[in-house]
Amino acid sequence: MNQTGGNLASRRVGFSLLELVLVLAMVGVVSAMAVPRYSSLVSYYRADMTSRRVVADLALARRHAMITGAAETVTFTPASEQYQILGLQSMDHSSDDYIVDLSGSPYHSQIISASFGGDATVVFDAYGVPDDGGQIVVQAGDFQKTIVLDADSGK
Repeated sequence: MNQTGGNLASRRVGFSLLELVLVLAMVGVVSAMAVPRYSSLVSYYRADMTSRRVVADLALARRHAMITGAAETVTFTPASEQYQILGLQSMDHSSDDYIVDLSGSPYHSQIISASFGGDATVVFDAYGVPDDGGQIVVQAGDFQKTIVLDADSGK
């Protein structure tokens, strides 16, 4: 027995139903505000990551052309959300061609357009200069990124 005369076992321990419902309601409100922002943020980062990958691969093709002294071709296929660097082998499987599928993980993006002087193919010569300048537009969710290839510098 305690000093007030009550039994310790009779003291109430736990939460009331009202307290539990209030906490669940607050969690629901915070979640409802956070989920759209999170989803939008994920789309932004996917579009950014996709554009960085395309830029890196164009630079890879340009450098490879300069190192080997032979033309290097990059072909974009917007219908299948893929592009290929002809003549290079896959970094994962040396027996496969270098093909990047942007529709799969981790990109989950699409190629909206790719245009280099009227077609979706750019050829870097032995000096790293492209046959035509152009642009590639990629999209993830509501976010689009445009990659511009300069015809003079190849960058």
